[in-house]
Amino acid sequence: MSTKRILAWFEKRRKTNTLEKAHDQITKSIDTIKDLKLAMVAYNAGKKKEVLKHLDALFVKEDEIDDLRREVFEELSKGSLPIKYREDLMLLVRRLDMMADRVKDSGRSLKTLLDQDNVPKEIMNALVKTTDNLYKCVNELGKCLEMLGTDPSKVNDYARKVEEIETELDDQYLKTKALFFKYDKKVGCATIMELKDLAEFLEQAADLCEDTSDYIRTLAAGEVF
Repeated sequence: MSTKRILAWFEKRRKTNTLEKAHDQITKSIDTIKDLKLAMVAYNAGKKKEVLKHLDALFVKEDEIDDLRREVFEELSKGSLPIKYREDLMLLVRRLDMMADRVKDSGRSLKTLLDQDNVPKEIMNALVKTTDNLYKCVNELGKCLEMLGTDPSKVNDYARKVEEIETELDDQYLKTKALFFKYDKKVGCATIMELKDLAEFLEQAADLCEDTSDYIRTLAAGEVF
């Protein structure tokens, strides 16, 4: 199998229904982060209608991702592609699906907080910054995917950027957790718990982003060496 085909087929050929669906699933998985970022910024600005608009777009995409994942797996089970290619594609799709799940969980937490007026600005600023870095992280992941199909020797460069951003996200996560103790008595347990869940979902999405880039790096290694 040539792992180069994973993106080359997506962008240049797209001859099979399976690959077209997989391409759509990957694209939508990455796009959910953009919706979440816009929702977080709108929440921080007190624009509730915009928050709902962006969250609705996120939830629609995530439902579509689930449908596409099932369709891709069903198509792959029919064996129209070489077995190693099928396995690699299935694992890639599954990782991106899990990342989109964490993004959806983040969106749900944000929606739960929508009517709370006691969320500290310092905490929200920290979470908006985390979401912005998650968006940057996923953009670098997208470049990893592009390089896998065009120039596997460059995958490592973008995978390292994903790793660097994820490390920064880990540091931000710890700093944000410290803020929960700072505001615990002022805000209340329920709100703090929901904010904690939101921070954890963002951190988990970043972990899955790095895990996916590591997997792409492994696929690319077979092309370079």
